[in-house]
Amino acid sequence: MTPTGTTDAPASPSTGAARTVTDIFQPRNVLLVGMLGIGLAAAGHWTGLLWGFLGALCAGIVPAGYIEWERGRGTWGDRHVVDRTKRAPIFFVILGSIGAGSVVMVLGHAPTGILVAMLALWAMTVILLAVNTVWKISVDAAVASAVVALLAPVHSPWWLLAYAMTVAVCWSRVALGYHSVAQTVAGASLGATTAGAFLFV
Repeated sequence: MTPTGTTDAPASPSTGAARTVTDIFQPRNVLLVGMLGIGLAAAGHWTGLLWGFLGALCAGIVPAGYIEWERGRGTWGDRHVVDRTKRAPIFFVILGSIGAGSVVMVLGHAPTGILVAMLALWAMTVILLAVNTVWKISVDAAVASAVVALLAPVHSPWWLLAYAMTVAVCWSRVALGYHSVAQTVAGASLGATTAGAFLFV
């Protein structure tokens, strides 16, 4: 995905920094670290990492793989999928993948905490899909915010400092022209709200 109005001019230092931030903290990577941490806390021992990896696989890695597959077919330019109207299949893949992973967790008697995180991400994706039909809300911002909100209660309130990462993601999406400030703020707010709601389940 390239921003509207891209030219052949060399990228500015700020654009390069924004590209680095958005690539490092893309949903797949944030979910991998976050779900491993949530799984470890939920189980209280190393076996939680296995459940966490399953969560990361279903919520982040499988959807990212689907996007790469579609890119290879020429459906999209890159993972950002600038055209909002073409994003629906991605959301359906995410919903199906998280749903399947949640079923495996239930059947495998996974720790409650990791299952709650999966359900929170599933619910967040439903809302993202609904909003995306009329407005291009930021998925990257939503995921970055939700993961921090899920990690802080199960590990330490100090994890809330990781919202600096969420702010950086929001900045990068705006700097690259993929979203407006309002779209990133809405995404981050949705992620925090959905995660927070499910923590009371």
